Amino acid sequence: MAGIHLKDVRHSYLAKPTRDEDFALKKVNMEWEDGGAYALLGSSGCGKTTMLNLISGLLNPSEGQILFDGADMTNASTEARNIAQVFQFPVVYDTMTVRQNLEFPLRNRGVPASEIQQRVSNIADMLDLTERLDTRAAGLTADGKQKISLGRGLVRSDVNAILFDEPLTVIDPHLKWQLRSKLKELHEQFGATMIYVTHDQTEALTFADQVVVMHDGMVVQTGTPVELFEKPLHTFVGNFIGSPGMNVLSGTQQDDRVVFGGEVIDSGSWKAHLPESGEFEIGIRPEFVTFSEQGIPARIETVHDIGRLRIVTVTANEQPVKMVLAEGVPLPSDSVHISFKPEKTGLFVDGWLRQQGASA
Repeated sequence: MAGIHLKDVRHSYLAKPTRDEDFALKKVNMEWEDGGAYALLGSSGCGKTTMLNLISGLLNPSEGQILFDGADMTNASTEARNIAQVFQFPVVYDTMTVRQNLEFPLRNRGVPASEIQQRVSNIADMLDLTERLDTRAAGLTADGKQKISLGRGLVRSDVNAILFDEPLTVIDPHLKWQLRSKLKELHEQFGATMIYVTHDQTEALTFADQVVVMHDGMVVQTGTPVELFEKPLHTFVGNFIGSPGMNVLSGTQQDDRVVFGGEVIDSGSWKAHLPESGEFEIGIRPEFVTFSEQGIPARIETVHDIGRLRIVTVTANEQPVKMVLAEGVPLPSDSVHISFKPEKTGLFVDGWLRQQGASA
């Protein structure tokens, strides 16, 4: 395994990029620790697959260096980097059996037959492929073939890293949780460096120890699932992670105080962080908005029951605000007041967090 360092890396698919907008991946400085479990999370087109392909060697960066344990691998081939990569759609040899597909990368590297048999048996067992080992891959469903692709990526013990590019896209929903659990189990068992690309927050947050959130070619935040939820550093992170996402609300400034709906949200500690333009946003997750006897006047608009929880949308200060309530909590009348948990309320300027945790 290896630690991977991206140093001042940028990439453009244009021959002569001149503007920042010409780069699919804007400047990145990042270190991936040996043996870590990481996820690249973001919407389609944000640059996550570009970053993965730069690490694997399928692309060479327009600028910057890629280091493996300190060794410069910027222009090295995929083979020289010793990377295993699992793609979005199955890549298998249809004319081979499941066993032969799993054995193939090991036989190519001259691994002893006894070790091949043991590793193939272990991987097949973990992916529930044991009963199909002698079945030709051509006869399997798309999710069965993707299990083979996963197995081929996992069967080697000598790789520097294993990269997954949205590997569960073709997997039936009821199998996804099972396979994510298997991947997590394999990571804990073998300690391989794993980097997992996905646009699905559930996949990222349940698989990775560290999640890298990307937007518009940039890394906007890296952290644990708890850190990303508790303290999003950008409104995109707040919106993208959580269901429903963070409320992002326009506030006003009055005498160095932040006001929303006629109520003071912050009484002074945000003063130094307020922009001269006066334009800013207040971020508060629905979980930290509550009904109160006094506070911000609001009106209940909709209530959606999703089992153990209800998502309530109210209108306050002519803006929609979402709340999450436990099942059984009584709803007040249509005209209500709401409050924001002070230490969970953030001040955002140009999308970026300036201050959190002020007291009203």
